Amino acid sequence: MTHWFEGPLAAFDTETTGVDVEEDRIVSAALVVQDAAGGRLRVTRWLVNPGIPVPPGATEIHGLTDDHLQRNGRWPAPVVEEIARSLAEQCATGRPLVVMNAPFDLTLLDRELRRHRASSLAGYLGKKPLCVLDPRVLDKHLDRYRKGRRTLTDLCELYGVTLDGAHDAAADAAASLELVRAVGRRFSARLERLSPAEVHSLQAVWHAAQARGLQAWFEKNGAPEAVDPAWPLRPELPAAA
Repeated sequence: MTHWFEGPLAAFDTETTGVDVEEDRIVSAALVVQDAAGGRLRVTRWLVNPGIPVPPGATEIHGLTDDHLQRNGRWPAPVVEEIARSLAEQCATGRPLVVMNAPFDLTLLDRELRRHRASSLAGYLGKKPLCVLDPRVLDKHLDRYRKGRRTLTDLCELYGVTLDGAHDAAADAAASLELVRAVGRRFSARLERLSPAEVHSLQAVWHAAQARGLQAWFEKNGAPEAVDPAWPLRPELPAAA
């Protein structure tokens, strides 16, 4: 029997103008699809002119400049709709979607859809169930006492996954997909009897517990940061009065 972590997977990643999911914008995105472990990767890329300046700090990370995006990027409205429809197609086929730190990328996409299409990610998914596999949440739960950072680069090094061209959306998505397979193999005794849908549901619980622990650490150390326990998508903020 083929376990889910050896079977069909898709992976999604974005590069953005910053880290604020409510205000920042997508500048590039990629969807990577693989029918089985070791199979050919089918990659779809999007490049976006966000309509706002890209901060120098963001350009230092992903290398995308205002000039390049203005010359080569497309306007956000049609792009975010194409992305949402592509993700919905994956969900409709029952293919799990790998997203590293899912609340960031999926929430930011949702806000872009609200901004440019007067819709939401849920609106495009309809009745198609979202099944997300987040290597960051999986690793943090399955190897919770290991010290050290859990960025994509760190996890790829730990699990022996090749990451060529970090902070390129397609490279990051492909590495995230292979990372989920590697996590599945390492912890197969704990994961192989679960379906992807069951893993999705468990991750929501695991992430909430992880968020509570991080929030307690912040409060103990007098840090003002607030940690959102929602996964894989943060709820929309209430409209300002």
